[in-house]
Amino acid sequence: MRRSKLQTALIVAIMAILLVWTMFPFYWMLVTSIKENNEIYSPLATLWPRTFTLRHWAELLNRTPFLVHFRNSLIISGTTTLLSMAIGSLAAYAIARLQFRGRSVMARSLIYSYLVPPAVLFIPLFQLLGALDLLNSMQGLVVAYLTFTVPFCTWLLVGYFKTVPVELEEAALVDGCTPINTLLRITLPLSAPAMVVVALFSFTLSWNEFLYALTFTTDKNVQPVTAGLSGMAVEDVFFWGRMMAAAAVGSLPPIILYTAAQRYVVRGLTLGAVKG
Repeated sequence: MRRSKLQTALIVAIMAILLVWTMFPFYWMLVTSIKENNEIYSPLATLWPRTFTLRHWAELLNRTPFLVHFRNSLIISGTTTLLSMAIGSLAAYAIARLQFRGRSVMARSLIYSYLVPPAVLFIPLFQLLGALDLLNSMQGLVVAYLTFTVPFCTWLLVGYFKTVPVELEEAALVDGCTPINTLLRITLPLSAPAMVVVALFSFTLSWNEFLYALTFTTDKNVQPVTAGLSGMAVEDVFFWGRMMAAAAVGSLPPIILYTAAQRYVVRGLTLGAVKG
């Protein structure tokens, strides 16, 4: 009993340390956003503001295009997520169920393409988007983001679709369903946890992306939050209070989505790794 209590206390202590380690950056963003400038730039850092102020939040909303950037991020990430789910589900179903030459090579190519660092691809993507006249546009960012969200979505859904019993799809085909109707009415409803995981990861990857957003857009009217944050620094002057307020608001959508769909994320990741 004493050994069990010691183990429990040790686990609780480790979890508490990890919790503080994880939550402290969010706490520091919020605290910094409500401090006065003289306290922010003071060499003596304080864990709680001596003087409470909302001036940085007012400047963020009234003097910067942050709301425009936030709207752009929602549009870009939402569109990327929907397209990734549509393209990834069709590609994954073809790889998991259809028999055609080169299927295994295509499946491996998806993994290899996902593993390529974005820093290697941004130069050819820049040239491609320039040739298509998609630079400085939200459509161009969506196309660029699909290059890393679609391979991930397809790879995850292939493993999950293989766990769906083939007999259910065969019965639907016998009843007169087409392969597309079978996917829409049988496979996708049974793969709801995996679809939630795909949506969350696609949204998060596109929401947090910085390199493509900074390279492919210079117009503030189309830039997302990540690129807009970098524009709040003027030469060597950093408006930390304003930037921390923007970072705190910008981190809310992924946190809210993950909190709301946490149980689906765990279930989708575990079941999708059973087979395939």
